Amino acid sequence: MADIHVEEFYKDAAIALVQLYGAFPRRINLFVEDIAGSDEPDEFGLHSKRHMACFGALLWLAEEGLLRYVDTIRQEALDQAVLTRDAFIRLSAPAPETLTSEFGIPEETAAGNLPPSVQEDLSTHIHLIRRALRGGNSARISQIMQATFFADRGNY
Repeated sequence: MADIHVEEFYKDAAIALVQLYGAFPRRINLFVEDIAGSDEPDEFGLHSKRHMACFGALLWLAEEGLLRYVDTIRQEALDQAVLTRDAFIRLSAPAPETLTSEFGIPEETAAGNLPPSVQEDLSTHIHLIRRALRGGNSARISQIMQATFFADRGNY
């Protein structure tokens, strides 16, 4: 089991990437509060560790070339954020078969019964991330995000 802050990082990154993918190619403001929940700064104006960890995750995604943004809005949001080309390609790409067979297409809609275009959509990284977030299982979110982050780039 990973440290809780690493699991929170994967969940924050997953939520941010899903929001950006859903708006792509439009630029959006990416608010920490929408990802990590509401936070009230203390009497000195400082945010909680949880809020700052989420903000740090967003900045990390940018530093690693997964998103671009124009500016920060204090420590509240990224202004005019958008996925990079590489992130869009990675999220749209098919996930490894071992991952899709374990977490992808539900048994009740067996892959053989679906049109090829639907099967393709259900096997993408973004679909698996969305499905994991809906399920709420931290270990599953972490596993899918690791596969997404560390996928062999030679396949794209």
